[in-house]
Amino acid sequence: MCTHWPTCPTADSPDHHDAVIVSAHPEQGWNLLCNGTIVFDDTGELLPDGRIVGPLRTMREPVAA
Repeated sequence: MCTHWPTCPTADSPDHHDAVIVSAHPEQGWNLLCNGTIVFDDTGELLPDGRIVGPLRTMREPVAA
């Protein structure tokens, strides 16, 4: 899928987020990467094979009263 040199990492590789953005849609909260991965602003992903990666969220510290 990638035509860049050096080629972008595949969607299955650990560094797949380093792929080039080929279509940015900040108004909708997502970007399409050169390797076919759709990355959402909430850190969730849709992989080219249809698998879904849920957003990575951290627990907030309780607010002191």
